[in-house]
Parts: sequence; structure tokens; C-alpha cells
Amino acid sequence: MDKYILALDQGTTSSRAIIFDNMGLPVSSARKEFTQIFPQPGLVEHDPEELWSSQAGVAAEAMARAGIDSSRIAAIGITNQRETTIVWNRKSGKPLCNAIVWQDRRTSEFCDQLRRDGLEEVITGKTGLIIDAYFSATKVRWILDHIPGARKMADRGELAFGTVDTWLIWNLTAGRLHVTDVTNASRTMLFNIRTLEWDEELLRIFNIPAAMLPEVRSSSEILGHTEGIFSSPVPVAGTAGDQHAALFGQMCIEQGMVKNTYGTGCFMMMNTGPAPVMSGNRLLTTVAWKIGNRTDYALEGSIFIAGAVVQWLRDGLGIIRGSGEVEELASGVHDSEGVYFVPAFAGLGAPHWNQDARGTITGLTRGTTTAHIARAALDSIAYQTHDVLLAMQNDSHLTISELRVDGGATVNNLLMQFQADILQADVVRPKITEITALGAAYLAGLATGYWNSIDEIKSQWQVERVFSPIMKPRETSLLVKGWHHAVRAAMAREE
Repeated sequence: MDKYILALDQGTTSSRAIIFDNMGLPVSSARKEFTQIFPQPGLVEHDPEELWSSQAGVAAEAMARAGIDSSRIAAIGITNQRETTIVWNRKSGKPLCNAIVWQDRRTSEFCDQLRRDGLEEVITGKTGLIIDAYFSATKVRWILDHIPGARKMADRGELAFGTVDTWLIWNLTAGRLHVTDVTNASRTMLFNIRTLEWDEELLRIFNIPAAMLPEVRSSSEILGHTEGIFSSPVPVAGTAGDQHAALFGQMCIEQGMVKNTYGTGCFMMMNTGPAPVMSGNRLLTTVAWKIGNRTDYALEGSIFIAGAVVQWLRDGLGIIRGSGEVEELASGVHDSEGVYFVPAFAGLGAPHWNQDARGTITGLTRGTTTAHIARAALDSIAYQTHDVLLAMQNDSHLTISELRVDGGATVNNLLMQFQADILQADVVRPKITEITALGAAYLAGLATGYWNSIDEIKSQWQVERVFSPIMKPRETSLLVKGWHHAVRAAMAREE
């Protein structure tokens, strides 16, 4: 009987389950949204028990839709929203409080204090991360300091900390496994990415007992088996944070290969090979994955506003009724005719890192139409991607020949062509769009022999379309020069 891989994709707004066959093709899927909790401005939480129940529910639903039971699941792979922090009681398995989501900003002031204390160099040097409320360490500290009795319980070894992957594995195995993988560990700001171990100095800085931490394992190995969830035990055999899983799903397995995920924002990752490359442009250095005895590293750059700029055209300006209309509107003009749109609604991310920048449209004339503004909005996604990729090339001293793309905005052919022109490189769109879940499935399947090798998986990766540059380099450089002028305008502030 045919066997399959079950991928659990636990995102920021929904839990998904996708079943893949031996050719890496999706057989069935299920999805369920869960509650977003906003106790006050800047605070974002999830109910850990709802995360688990929704994920268990969609797994059962996907299997039912495929007409299979757990005896035909060769392995489970997990991918997840990163940095989100959960602390629970080891004995009861009950969360101490809601999960603090990666978007939550409650620890920003503490991060400012760490910088004032001169700790940025040691923290970034060990973790590859910039001090920010985004990461898990300050969230764990906040829970220990603000939940009554938490610190005493932690000191007695009664509490467990985990990112979302750890929480799912704990529940899948009825509390037998308290583990994470190197990719999720590398996003906590507690993990030394060179030694691949929890770092004692970092634990002292954040005042977090080592007894709370999960065991760190590789991204592709049999961690254990499910217990009490399915009719028969299933190996849990692969886990990686969502962007790392997407990098693997895109088969960016060689040094210098890059993927960009176009969502509300953009997440770009470059495989930098077997040694960490520290960024001079405030990109993040992170573990890409560990398979067998080999660890690969990556550079990552985050763009705050990508697809969200199209949502603003719809909801803020009302010039389109649905996001799918933007390509048709923007196609009504040959180009933006000198209009630039810098969508710095929440400041600018990598490589500019300017929190005070604000959204700016430059180059308006009486001849400017909604089509020009729509075109400039789409162009802004490509320009921001160009800036991050240039920073990656400068940090890594590697030149890229292609960018592999995934995410909702990649269906926009106009954007993808302009992206190729601005980068002066091929933009490659794969046939399978469920790249993040597919990456988790591949990691699990490798560990169990469902796929024999990375080469076998690589042979499955198929291109749907390649966008090659048609603009001349001189034309591109003039456009980029105009973009950077607009960015400077967005960052200009009166003293």
C-alpha cells in the first residue's frame, strides 16, 4: 500500500495539514484559523491549547479527505511560526499563560536596556541576531518575571519552555519529548550558532534556568513516535521554522542559492554554506538546517511591507476592490512614469532599519493616475527585494544568478518580470506552491528513508515559469537610483 508524509504547518493565523505523496505532490489538505488575542496595543498572544487542538484537528481532517489512516503515514514533518514563546507545567502539561507571539512588542524597553548595557556585540556575536523583542529570550524572561510563582517553579525545574514546534511535539508524544531543532533554537537569542548549544552566558544575561530548555536535535531525524493521537504510532521525523523549511522546499541546498517568500511582508534567505556569515548590513545570521552531521547556515532579511501595500490600495485608497485586480490596473501603463512608492507604514526593515521612516509617494504630476500608483506599489516590492539581495551579496561575497520565489504575490506576472529586470537575474517560480509544508515533508521523509537522498528530492523540484531580465542594465540602474532617492525622502525627518 502507498504511504504518505503528513506535514503540519503551524502558522501565525492558521493551522494547516498537507499530505504529500512520494512524488512530492499534495494529496489532501485542511486548514483552520485560530484566535488572535490583542490584550492591548503592541501585545499579541495565542492560546497554546487552541494551537494544539486546531493542529490535531486539521491533521485528522486531511487524513480523512485522503481516505487513509495513520498506518499509511510514513512520517510527520513540522514547520511553524518562529520565535513565538510558550511556557508550560511539565507535570500537568498545561500552559502557564498565553503564548507570546513573535509580533509582540512588550519587551522592547528591556531590549533598549540591553543595548544601553553594551550587550549587543556579545549577543549578536553568539546568536547572529539583532537585539529585538521579536525573538524568544526576552519573552521567556517576561513570563518568569510577571506570572505569579513562575520563577520559583522554573528554579525547581517544574516548567518547560518551547517554541511552537516544541509544544506540538510535546503534545504529539504525550509529553515524552521536550525537543526542538537547530533552526528554531537559533531564533531564541539563547542559542550559540557556532557551538550549536544553549549558551550559559546568554542564559545568565536573560536570567533563564537551563532546566526549562528543550533538547536541541537536527532538522531531519526520527525524534520519537506519536502516542495516543492516531490509531497507530507515527514517527515524528522532521522539523524546521517556516522560512528554513521554505528554503529547503525550494531546494536551495547549495551555497549562494536564495529564496524569497512574498507574503504580507517578504522573507529572503540565502544559503551561505557550512559556516555562519556575519552581516555588516544588519541582516540576520541563522542556521538553515542540520541534516546528518552537516549544518548549513543562512542570511535572512525581512521586508515589513510587501503584499500589505496591495491591501492598502484596496482598503486605504479604495482604487481596487480585490487584491487580484492590481495587476490589471498596473498593466494599464507602460511604467510608473517616475512615481515611486516607499511603503514604510511601519518604518523600514533590512537593510535600512529605520523605525522613523514613513510611507512616501514621490514623483507625482498632474498626469499621474491610479494605474501609475498601483504600478509604483508593485514596483516597491521588487525594489525592496533588490536592496536586501544586494546586502546579502555584499555580506557573503557571492553573486546570485537566480531567485527562487514563493508566496501569494508570485502569481503576479507583472511583478515577477519587473523583479527579474531590477535584479538583472532570473526569477524562478516552482510548480508546487506549498513550499513551506513541502520542505517539512522532505526533512521528515529523508529521516525515514521515504526519500533516499537529497538528490532524489532535487529531481522532483519542477519549474512552472522562469522570468528573465529584458531591461538593459543601464535602465535598471537609473530606476534603482530613483528608488534610493525616494527612500531618502521617506527617512528624512525634521530635528
